[in-house]
Amino acid sequence: MDIESIRSLQKEYFQSGATRKLECRIAALENLKKAICDNENELNEALYADLGKSPYETYMTETGLVLDEISYMINHISDLSRRKYSFAPLTIAPADCYSVAEPYGNVLIIGSWNYPLNLTLIPLVDALAAGNTAILKVSAYAPATGAALQSIISRYLPPQYVAVVEGGREVNCRLLDMEFDLIFFTGSKELGRFVLSKAAPHLTPVVLELGGKCPCVVDASANIEVAARRIVFGKFLNAGQTCVAPDYVLVENSVKELFLNALADEIHRQLGKLPLENVDYGKIVNDKHFQRILSLMQDQEIWLGGQYDAESRRLEPTVILEPALDSPVMRQEIFGPLLPVIGFDDIARVPQIISLNPDPLALYLFSANKITRELIFENIRFGGGCINDTVMHMAGNKLGFGGVGSSGMGAYHGKTGFYTFSHMKSVVEKPNVADNSIRYQPYNAKKEKTLRRFLK
Repeated sequence: MDIESIRSLQKEYFQSGATRKLECRIAALENLKKAICDNENELNEALYADLGKSPYETYMTETGLVLDEISYMINHISDLSRRKYSFAPLTIAPADCYSVAEPYGNVLIIGSWNYPLNLTLIPLVDALAAGNTAILKVSAYAPATGAALQSIISRYLPPQYVAVVEGGREVNCRLLDMEFDLIFFTGSKELGRFVLSKAAPHLTPVVLELGGKCPCVVDASANIEVAARRIVFGKFLNAGQTCVAPDYVLVENSVKELFLNALADEIHRQLGKLPLENVDYGKIVNDKHFQRILSLMQDQEIWLGGQYDAESRRLEPTVILEPALDSPVMRQEIFGPLLPVIGFDDIARVPQIISLNPDPLALYLFSANKITRELIFENIRFGGGCINDTVMHMAGNKLGFGGVGSSGMGAYHGKTGFYTFSHMKSVVEKPNVADNSIRYQPYNAKKEKTLRRFLK
């Protein structure tokens, strides 16, 4: 079936009113859950083929998080869908004031290749819970996972409700030339700008989940061993191909050597002395990105790692010391297993260094110093982050996840995701009884005096 026909079917199905019923939404979520659970092995194999992900990492960062989002929505959809009442001000009393979460309609979700289940299916879960139909455009950079999703979802959900579309740039352009009720995009800033330009003629609302250089700050008050353990986890998960991975570390010079040694210990403890032989350590998605990452290492001081296997596209966790702030490795989002480490003496210098790049998607601070925490969090704009941890702020559904400025717009996960895919329709409901005459002509001085008392 061609994508124009799928879109027409979905618009008709939405207009039938079927997806407005909670039982229909819950059934769709349960079918999606069954699709994932019944075909977990197939999905594991696909993710290993595309990114070298182990089944454990796949469940921890992809499958398990999607199932958790489904469970949250099934358990909370009734409450999230209820009218939200507000106090009626005196100017319109007597009246009931409330807002209703209304689905947008037919939405387009454009997924990313680095977490091709998580970043495609969690938005889908939120969209279905809110009552929308959805077309999923899977990434051509993760072809095995895209093909698996297309095959699996088509067996559990009808195309008029959810459809998976494969293909490259031409398919993306065809989809974006169509009119949708909302577009949800995860990917690069460059493509984010393109999506916005395509949405503008239709005035289509857009959610952009982009990226940026996510800084990690370690001061002298931090627990260095804990910091190293959690930074290594967050940075080298998925071979560094994580939009919220620590992109570089700013560490106070008085503890820099201690930190570097702890970093090396943790890399060896978590990934082994020979990471390229670790079957649970992933690979770079394609040769283009592999060569780009290798180019970022040129003319840099490699403190640890640096070895690679071009055939398997695997690169050791690599620590780079004191790169120039204007070097490519400090100006581009790395999106790979390279970790620049830069020392500082004055914490007041840290916001200046971070501000050399646009608003990061995430920021991580390891510190026990309250003044340092206030300085960093009050002077730097970023999407979200952690104190004394990395990446875990996006692991659950209690907090919304999203960027700010050049790192994105809009957020999702849990309650935030439900409302992202909903239009909050405001309603004033008045009884058919006599009301205050203050708004009606003829106007006079007495009415004006009363009006001014109400509205000030």
